[in-house]
Amino acid sequence: MALQQSIDLALETTIGEGGLSQRAFEASLEAVREAMARLSDDDSSGRLPLLHMTRATDDLPSIKEAAAWLRLDATDVVFLGTGGSSLGGQTLAQLKDFAVPGAGRFTESPRVHFLDNLDPITFDRVLHKLPLSSTRFVSISKSGGTGETLMQTIAVLSALNKAGLKALPKDMFLGLSEPRKDGGRNALRDLLEPEGVRFLEHHTGVGGRYSVLTNVGLLPAAVLGLDVAAIRQGAAEAYEPFRNGRSAADAPAALGAALNVAAAREGKGIAVTMAYADRLERFTRWWVQLWAESIGKDGKGTQPVAAIGPVDQHSQLQLYLAGPNDKLFTVLTTGVAGQGPLMDEKLAKRAGEAAFGGKHIGDLVAAQGRATADTLARNSRPTRRIHIEKLDERAVGELLMHFMLETILTGYALGVDPFDQPAVEEGKVLAKQYLAQG
Repeated sequence: MALQQSIDLALETTIGEGGLSQRAFEASLEAVREAMARLSDDDSSGRLPLLHMTRATDDLPSIKEAAAWLRLDATDVVFLGTGGSSLGGQTLAQLKDFAVPGAGRFTESPRVHFLDNLDPITFDRVLHKLPLSSTRFVSISKSGGTGETLMQTIAVLSALNKAGLKALPKDMFLGLSEPRKDGGRNALRDLLEPEGVRFLEHHTGVGGRYSVLTNVGLLPAAVLGLDVAAIRQGAAEAYEPFRNGRSAADAPAALGAALNVAAAREGKGIAVTMAYADRLERFTRWWVQLWAESIGKDGKGTQPVAAIGPVDQHSQLQLYLAGPNDKLFTVLTTGVAGQGPLMDEKLAKRAGEAAFGGKHIGDLVAAQGRATADTLARNSRPTRRIHIEKLDERAVGELLMHFMLETILTGYALGVDPFDQPAVEEGKVLAKQYLAQG
């Protein structure tokens, strides 16, 4: 397995007062064992199709074919969708499409864009800058009724019309949504199918925030030339301990769930994940949605906080070390030692940092990730360490499945349904009422 997890710095037996008590952890581990039994029932009964996605291969040809069609003669491919319809794809795309906030884009053709936040200024500017005749669009909504996605799609269709491309949507668009239910409405299909636009089927049994291993997440990856089969293989490795019937103590995702359950029960109401790699920046945002929507119910759950290292050492670490001891930390590192530009020894001496001489930037980043975890623990902050030596498709697939399993088990152990999001629907309904009134 690519993922190496260490929980010793989270427990009081290692870091003393401030760590999670061994008693609370053992009780939480027992609750997770019961959750594992439920997960096993879900698998054997087929109630949770996500568990079967790890070994599915029958849909990969259609994903690769659609990706090839999108790439053909395209300078840009734009994915329209929000939340779970976008963040998983963004996470995978960051392996190849090295777009970092504030740093611009560093990708080969076609350029891949995710317009997931409905900001009117951003959307208008992007539409005006894109070479529309050589741009392909993918509209993604599981239900077909996501208001943001519908508005994005309508705006693009209108822009194509103004650009004299009214007759070409079928050659420029791809839809991704659930099939119609008993001939009922699907707004996205109603919008695009009359234009001759073809659709890929969104898996009906996999919710948006869990859809990264379906065509929702794998299609952007395939457009960028990533190995989608390897992503699934990595996910299968994360699930293997459960399929083999191992104990909770031998299943990394189960241990992670037990830590989170113990933290919630001991009043540590914030979960911080700090990743020491720009290519995991979107992963932290994907995890925030997954955790918040899955666990935050019935007065239960912990607040997810995304951080990226080393930059957030300068903006958040002071609070983490000297503020309230109400957090569980996950420090995620990769094998970057020896990578990046080499520091000139003479220049390092001139800067007063002779120790930098002969070192790579990756050496400092590796040292900082290790130091942050150890410093948090020395200040009695419970900290979990996860290390991935080589960040590739297989490793990211394992990482994504690990955190989905961890989330599901935590929800089961806390007594909440990790698959619904009833509180979110109220705001959606109200927003549409306000729009109609205004």
